[in-house]
Parts: sequence; structure tokens; C-alpha cells
Amino acid sequence: MEPTEHNRRAWDEIHRQRAAALSGERGLPKQVRGALADLEKKRVLDLQCGTGESTAELAELGAIVTGVDSSGQALELARERWPSILWVQADPQALPAELRRGRFDLVYAGLGSLLPITDLEDWMRGIAAALRTDGELLLFEEHPVALCVDGLMHWRESYFAEGSRRLGQIVNAAARAELALRALEEYPARSDGFRHHDARIPGTFLLYARKS
Repeated sequence: MEPTEHNRRAWDEIHRQRAAALSGERGLPKQVRGALADLEKKRVLDLQCGTGESTAELAELGAIVTGVDSSGQALELARERWPSILWVQADPQALPAELRRGRFDLVYAGLGSLLPITDLEDWMRGIAAALRTDGELLLFEEHPVALCVDGLMHWRESYFAEGSRRLGQIVNAAARAELALRALEEYPARSDGFRHHDARIPGTFLLYARKS
């Protein structure tokens, strides 16, 4: 089910403010670092990598990384800073054939990865096609509940409103792409410069799945 136009505008604004709030913050979230296994010589695909900070950190951990983003401008900055990494401009919902050959040990999708996605099923199928057998998906993203509240933690719409994206839809899309869920963690909201902290509201989640 596609997000409503209201949600798209809200997500765009959240993404813009998050980028400003996280300006200068480098690399992978601590929750992701804690979940990563040994990456030495592993092939990793970093989806919606932006200007490449997380991709570079994955490379520093020993991975052979490919960074993918839909923004050519962001990738230009990434190439200037890390010319030894392969950067690919592509729609994350329609990965090019060379990335869908089942070669990757890990697909990582960080904050903001789901913002441009209109078809979760297609996106997950693309991820599954990129992974080798027993390859893993690590998705760290803003919790859908957090998208239903404004900057003052007032509910602006129902989590169950028609067109809203829910956590269950994300998990089900992974399962239908034959990605077996291994873990799902939820984390409270934090103070980040654009939303007041309220630990009663889930802020982010980490989904770990494996291709069977």
C-alpha cells in the first residue's frame, strides 16, 4: 500500500530536518555497529548511502562495499572523499541487473532508506535478488509510529490510517521475499534537534533477516 501524500510531505520534512540535525555525525549508528558480524572480505551493498559515511565505515571494517544512492549530487561528494569505493547511482526500488545477481553477503539500509520507497514488496525482492543464499539484510530505520507524531509529540494521524506504513507491512514484505526474520529490535525516541525526546514513543527499529 502506498503512503499518503500527507505522509510523503511529512517524511520529506523529517528527512530534511534529520539531515541538518545529523550534520557532521559520521558513519553507522551504534545499534548497527553492535549487530554487525565480522565483515572481513565480505561483499556489502549499502542502499541509499547518501554521501557515503556509513559505506566508508563498512569498508574500514574490512568489507568490499558498493554504495548505491538515487542522488547523483550525493554520490559526487562520496566519490571525492572515497575514490576507492564503488558508487552506483540507481533507484533503490529498481536495482540494476549487475547488482541483482546474488553476490552480496550483506545488504545494509540505514535511516532514510524507506522514504522514497512506494512498493515495499518490489524493494524487498530486489534486496533478496542481490543477496547470496544465507546472505543477510540489516535495516535500521525510523519507526513508523514516530512518523505519526509531530515535533511536539502530538499525534497527527492514526498509525492504522489507510495508506500509513506499519512495521508489520515491512516484516511481511521481507517474509514474502523469502527473507527469514532473525531479529527485530525497537528503540525509544531520542533528542536529536528536531523532535523532543519522549521515551514512550518508539523512535527507530532494527530488522535483521537472512535469505533462505
